[in-house]
Amino acid sequence: MRAMLVDVHCHLTDERIRANLAEVINDAKKSGVAIVVTSGLGYEDCLRALEVSDYKMIFPSLGIMPYELEGYEAVLDLIEKNAKKIVAIGEVGLDFHISVKSDRELQRRVFKEFIELSLSLDLPLIVHSRSAGKYALEMLVECGAKDVIMHAFDGSASHSIIGVKNSYFFSIPPSVARSVQKQKLVSKVPLDNILLESDAPALSPVPGNINLPSNVKISAEIVSKIKGVPLEKVEEVTTENAMRILRIRA
Repeated sequence: MRAMLVDVHCHLTDERIRANLAEVINDAKKSGVAIVVTSGLGYEDCLRALEVSDYKMIFPSLGIMPYELEGYEAVLDLIEKNAKKIVAIGEVGLDFHISVKSDRELQRRVFKEFIELSLSLDLPLIVHSRSAGKYALEMLVECGAKDVIMHAFDGSASHSIIGVKNSYFFSIPPSVARSVQKQKLVSKVPLDNILLESDAPALSPVPGNINLPSNVKISAEIVSKIKGVPLEKVEEVTTENAMRILRIRA
């Protein structure tokens, strides 16, 4: 019997998915996905994430995009009030992409607040680190962060070792099928530090397509090929990793 799969990060509140949520969830189940973590981005979206988690297999995490930080204090408050209903804080982090005009020092200050909140509430942290992987990892280590999931890490594979040494996890999206950078990351990071994510509706294995949680099976297949281990082993280990860090029982 094949192991179930866990999608540790996606956005089911996105209109492209929410409009057909029942069908999306049914397709995920058919692909072997038993648990989906949906992440809210900003106060209103976090409220929607809490709502869609009425589905038995959906668990919410609450966060905010690093480049859209207006009202982040309300998100911090919402996390505290719903700490027992959520499985993680995030996504939160840093975004130093050339297209982002947000103040980097503000990003760092707010990120530190979320790290500190994760420690005080003893909740895992799902980290966004576009074009800022090394800096995000350094901040996490400096702040003593624990139970960290580096979501769709786009940094150098060599920098990932900072995370591995601190027992952080790296969640691999279906875009690994077409991304040399993600393939190098999988090659570098031990299986014991790997999780699966869809990041639906983004990071599809086919550019331009709407991504879905069911596609984490593609992530698992590519990890299996790169690591040279049976697919069943990848499914088993990544699921055990996810259940442990998110503290979810089957």
